[in-house]
Amino acid sequence: MNITVYLGSVSGCDAKYDKAAAELGAWIADNGHTLVYGGAKRGMMGALSSAALARGGKVIGVIPAVASIRARIKKDITQLIETDSMAERRAEMIRLGDAFIAMPGGPGTLEEITEVISCCRLGLVDAPCILYDLDGYYDHLKAHFVKMRREGFLEQGLDRVCFLQTAEELFAKLQERADELADNGAGRINSPL
Repeated sequence: MNITVYLGSVSGCDAKYDKAAAELGAWIADNGHTLVYGGAKRGMMGALSSAALARGGKVIGVIPAVASIRARIKKDITQLIETDSMAERRAEMIRLGDAFIAMPGGPGTLEEITEVISCCRLGLVDAPCILYDLDGYYDHLKAHFVKMRREGFLEQGLDRVCFLQTAEELFAKLQERADELADNGAGRINSPL
């Protein structure tokens, strides 16, 4: 299956972020899945993709026509897909994905995973949307979803969204999705955006 991962192109202030990204990249490769990510060579993105490649995994990078992003391309990946805009990049990463993960990251990561959540709520995507809540990184976002529901702005549609705190929970959820796809004999059920 294709696992789309959104995460920082920087490493953050603690080595735990790169370590968690590398652990996920290794798991993806070791279990015969394909990594879909933003195509950068540095930061958490670099740790994720390098670990997958080191274990013989397939890695697809999706890069928009933005000079500051193109300057950070990881060139030794399996496939590079170039898009004309950030919006096209987000759409392509969703189109390719069978499961979606947001690791810690900045505003771009938040924008990307929020779009996936919206697509899940509208029925455009029927795949797990996982926020890897490493050391409580997404606690405030989770609380905000609770507030949205309490205030009447979020009536339904978060059944495919989950906040997971450990690598073991993350890997179990991904395996559950792989088993679901195998049982259905189907690949992606996403509609193109």
